Amino acid sequence: MGGRYWQAAAILVAGALALSGCDQILPVAADRGDGEIVFPKPDRPVAKVVSNQFANEDARDERNEAQVVMDLADIRPGMTVADIGAGEGYYTVRLAERVGEDGRVLAQDIDWEALERLGRRVERERLENISIKPGEADDPQLPPDSFDRIFLVHMYHEVTEPYAFLWRMWPALNADGQIIVVESDSPVGRHGLPHTLLFCEFEAVGYVLVEYLERPDIKGYFARFQRGEQRTEPEAIRPCNLG
Repeated sequence: MGGRYWQAAAILVAGALALSGCDQILPVAADRGDGEIVFPKPDRPVAKVVSNQFANEDARDERNEAQVVMDLADIRPGMTVADIGAGEGYYTVRLAERVGEDGRVLAQDIDWEALERLGRRVERERLENISIKPGEADDPQLPPDSFDRIFLVHMYHEVTEPYAFLWRMWPALNADGQIIVVESDSPVGRHGLPHTLLFCEFEAVGYVLVEYLERPDIKGYFARFQRGEQRTEPEAIRPCNLG
């Protein structure tokens, strides 16, 4: 993982819940360090967050969803993974088991109540390789040069500032890091995103598509991205046209 992996801020639960393994605490409102940068707005509707639970966990396990996605993403023991839009932790706890005691999982969400529930779950199940941190709609606030994989599962279509979000996520990947996206190929605004529009938005920031698979067993598609040669400057980002 290297010395540049910063442990995330623990969520306060019933006064003070300190997650084991949090060696260094980041402030909740971390300084982005990029000044007052103006990013383009998406040229598409953004779905509202209606729930932090995509589906019942038992139902998702019946179709082996998490195992399928983790296998496709090549998650191995010792990896450092971020689960963005973690909600109550369906992927978080399963990733923690997969990466093992030598790996780390950072769970991030903008929903404080969901993170408090996840914090109680982490404490109850004694998952010592998980850290929890709130993020912002335009900034996942991830430590730089830290992650082998960043998971965005059934949540990217709800990101209100996708270009700022993707641009600020770029430094968090390590040299071989990848972003894993699972989405429904539904019409825009209906809690999904056509894969062609996803590709366009990632490519507009400078990411490169590595793999794309249609997978009914995960109720959508699987896409894997890595950083390209250069991150696009904010003023040069051109919003993708829905039409």
